Amino acid sequence: MYLISVEGGDGSGKGEAARLLLELAAEFPFPEIHATHEPRRHSELGKLALTSVKLGDKTPLEEAGLFAADRLDHSHTWIRPLLQQGHIVISDRNIHSSLIYQGVVGNLGVDQVAKMNAAAMIPDLVLWIDCDPDKAIKRIRTGTLRMTSQKQEYFETPEIQTTIRQGFNDLLSGKISVPAPFDRCCVVGPILNEGGLDDLKKKLRTELRAFFNRKPAPLNVDPDEVDRHLLDTLVRDVKKQTRLPGAPQERTAIHIGWLSGRSPAQWMQEAEEKWPVESARAYDVPATPHAQSCWSVLGTLSLIVGSSEVPRLHRAFGPHRMVTQRHTQRLVKWLEEERWIHKQQSHVPFAEAQVFKLRDERLGYGRLALAMWPLRAQIASWRRANPNAEWIDALPAIALPEDGRTPPPAVRKGLEDITKRLHMLSSGHENCPVPTSVEELVAWWQLPPP
Repeated sequence: MYLISVEGGDGSGKGEAARLLLELAAEFPFPEIHATHEPRRHSELGKLALTSVKLGDKTPLEEAGLFAADRLDHSHTWIRPLLQQGHIVISDRNIHSSLIYQGVVGNLGVDQVAKMNAAAMIPDLVLWIDCDPDKAIKRIRTGTLRMTSQKQEYFETPEIQTTIRQGFNDLLSGKISVPAPFDRCCVVGPILNEGGLDDLKKKLRTELRAFFNRKPAPLNVDPDEVDRHLLDTLVRDVKKQTRLPGAPQERTAIHIGWLSGRSPAQWMQEAEEKWPVESARAYDVPATPHAQSCWSVLGTLSLIVGSSEVPRLHRAFGPHRMVTQRHTQRLVKWLEEERWIHKQQSHVPFAEAQVFKLRDERLGYGRLALAMWPLRAQIASWRRANPNAEWIDALPAIALPEDGRTPPPAVRKGLEDITKRLHMLSSGHENCPVPTSVEELVAWWQLPPP
């Protein structure tokens, strides 16, 4: 879901930072974490770019063209497919290195380099690793990679490294404007790497946690498409695990009517009425069941086969429904005390972790939370503006404004995404088709089945 790049001059410790990030990112609920680098040493295009740097026999334009060709191929054949699955890709160097090395040092200009790379993936987070150029040159000359080769890259001189460091400082601090579309990156730094690995790891963990906790929209993929991909895995598990022997395949827990004969508006009303507000405030958990963390926990539990311990639940969130593990633990414990979920006996020998399961009488609300997730922010905003209104009026107010105006683009996309989710989850009513228009979706929201 996110592309993270590590930038800085040669010898600054980018490679070490990238390895540490690979370890740190595993603490968050992403399906997989991948490491890569640019230019690629295993691709023909990348080899041509590397050779041009070692020999220094190409013009800045030719050199930039080789790097851009490798980056575009890398972006669309390898990086983007992984991001679409919710994975993290950590890249040792990316577009900002080209902006500096060919655009600034090579005097090609950052605008020209940006245009050549405009179709590449945009790093969501750029971590700028900095180091004194003299220390960097010492690392280069004593590093194991350089000890195996006598070919020094033409950038590896104290003078050029000083220029490179100043270039990164000017570009990433805002002194030089980063051209579109790469001006959308979140840049963090400089992260000074002149101490030990423990110090560097601590700094990286702080920045990574701050970025993920903000839950920024990814720059290269549709977050709801990513979330639907991950939900589809849980849906397939439900279908596979709950089918009765000899029963038709479509007769699964997904298709037998998870709304239990109620309308979505009725489920919203019941959840709100039964949410113990005072207890929630005392326990430091959301005072409304419609908060993002509540929808994430209850919704994900509604699709997990059997019972789940907190680490498994946390991993199942994925990046779009991410909640910190500490908050997840607190919320799960409170939900168990308030009888929204129940504790079960773990059947794994010697397992000490407690396992939980969403109570059957809450299943409808959990699944509804997943279905309505694309409009969660708008639903919460409507409730704050209309604290005493009936829930039956919520979706019409959001999707069909009374003044006849077209809903905002975010609402229109949210409605489309809800329909796509219902195609996975079913309408929630047995033998009832999924709504195919906004009007049908509003009717589904308001009316229980006949």
